Amino acid sequence: MYELTMQVKDEHIDFQGIVDGLYYPYYFEECRHRYVKEVCGVDIVEFAKKGLNLVLAEYTLKFKASLKKDDKIVVVCELVPIEGSRSRIGFFQQIICNDKIAAEANFIATCVPAAGGRPFIPDEFKNYLDKVVIK
Repeated sequence: MYELTMQVKDEHIDFQGIVDGLYYPYYFEECRHRYVKEVCGVDIVEFAKKGLNLVLAEYTLKFKASLKKDDKIVVVCELVPIEGSRSRIGFFQQIICNDKIAAEANFIATCVPAAGGRPFIPDEFKNYLDKVVIK
């Protein structure tokens, strides 16, 4: 599982002194994009230049504890197959603070050709999953 250590940003703190809920996906996205590039070998900017858009199709997010100003967090990410799907992949992620899960989420993504066409899973993700998933 990929890990990225981050610091809660001051501008994400709301009037209650905790991270506003809309920023949790920001932390997940930062980790997921780095994971995809560093581990899976997919540069989403280069994909976009080639007319291939890696996009989210849906996500679920569970809040378990509030993040606060100056919290150091570890965001984790793991690519998971979606059984039976030929066009979607999953990412399981957690935000951990002080050794406790603050939030966890499942993101479902796909690749859509900018010029139109059917969504698909890029070969880079298939190849990565073939290496790490025990069949």
